[in-house]
Amino acid sequence: MFKHDLKRMIVSVCLILATCQIRAETTLVAVAANFTKPMNEIVAEFQKASGHSVNLSFGSSGKFVAQLENGAPFEIFLAADEKNPSKLVQSGLAVSDSQFTYAIGKLVLWSNANDYVDGEGQILSNGNFKHLAIADPKLAPYGAAALEVLSNKGLLAKLQPLFVQGENIAQTHEFISTGNAELGFIALSQVIENGKIGSGSGWIVPTDLYTPIRQDAVLLKTGAENPAALALLEFLKSPPAQAIIEKYGYQLPK
Repeated sequence: MFKHDLKRMIVSVCLILATCQIRAETTLVAVAANFTKPMNEIVAEFQKASGHSVNLSFGSSGKFVAQLENGAPFEIFLAADEKNPSKLVQSGLAVSDSQFTYAIGKLVLWSNANDYVDGEGQILSNGNFKHLAIADPKLAPYGAAALEVLSNKGLLAKLQPLFVQGENIAQTHEFISTGNAELGFIALSQVIENGKIGSGSGWIVPTDLYTPIRQDAVLLKTGAENPAALALLEFLKSPPAQAIIEKYGYQLPK
């Protein structure tokens, strides 16, 4: 009798495990490059909690839209702005009413050198640097925000000839960290550690100098029936995910 019950229990456990395996899905997600660090942490927590798998691709929001319009198989899009997800909804590539703001980004003027960028950003007016890195403003919202800052400070015409332009915010950070540009505008999330700039020197740009960088997520129609995609979008709104988002210097939407 005992052996019969044990055998039945083992069979039941195997069936449950097999069912869980069947239900576990994988989703493919396009993510704005500025959100690389927090998204990797969020996905690690999500995969442990849900059993689903996530494949991430990082790049510029504008390029992802072009890829999606040409049939890229992403199921979720985490952009660095509001406009690109809205464009996908309007074109019928994304699910209506699925768009929401997951984070509000902050811009920083950063240098890999210690004590190079002052805390007020005065170096922009009186520095002797030869190169200023920004992300392509046509593709990357953080690049557009950088232009807005320079324009509001009356420095755009003076500094534009010094621009070294990255395809996205990750390449822009690389230009600065490798010394190809002495300083540049990037996302605070790329250099923040324990609530402050972790290396080099920087000026966290006051938010009244640029339009708020509201970063929106949207469910693409390719992922509308995928439980992993639906679960990940819900997880982004959860307290564990939001704690990670705030840790990297983002504001949460109110």
